[in-house]
Amino acid sequence: MTAPIRHIVFDIGRVLIHYDPDIPFSHIIPDPEERRWFFANVCTHHWNEEQDRGREWDEAEAELISQYPEYADKIRAFRGHWHEMVPHALEDSVSIMLSLIAAGHDVTMLTNFARDTFAEARQRFNFLNAPRGVTVSAEVGLIKPDRKIFEHHVATFGLTPENTLFIDDVPANVAGAQGAGWQAVQFTGAEKLRADLSAFGIAA
Repeated sequence: MTAPIRHIVFDIGRVLIHYDPDIPFSHIIPDPEERRWFFANVCTHHWNEEQDRGREWDEAEAELISQYPEYADKIRAFRGHWHEMVPHALEDSVSIMLSLIAAGHDVTMLTNFARDTFAEARQRFNFLNAPRGVTVSAEVGLIKPDRKIFEHHVATFGLTPENTLFIDDVPANVAGAQGAGWQAVQFTGAEKLRADLSAFGIAA
């Protein structure tokens, strides 16, 4: 029998807000093959993760521009057009989160996010201020799925791991939470999230 859930922790990107770098880059690099190459070799997921870990954009851009000077403008465009990559909230899952808060559940957030882009997101999407608090990876120098970021979140917010449910779209992060003793589910959509919560005895 699973332990009762007393704490619910939401990821943000692709769970509460839409995120897709292709939105601006489909215009910046119109050729699909070149765009795929650019994301696979230049502005890669790993490169972007280092901003989530706390590296400043100026340093990140300079590193890539020294290697790919012909792509300098496009490298700078990644941060410059970030606001276009997050065009809207995922309203159904936001509604679930807000209903959980309204019902008295303890809700926090744990996210891989750069400092400045999170500050921008928080200004644009007021619901990010509704939970009790948030751990932002860049502010603590750790990124999911590192066990230490889950332990940091537990210590910061006084959670009990076995009574904590984590909601994230990335399987590795779900596994990371489970490895830290949390219960966790993969987010694929609001309908499945409601079903997952119901399985834990939580109405949403």
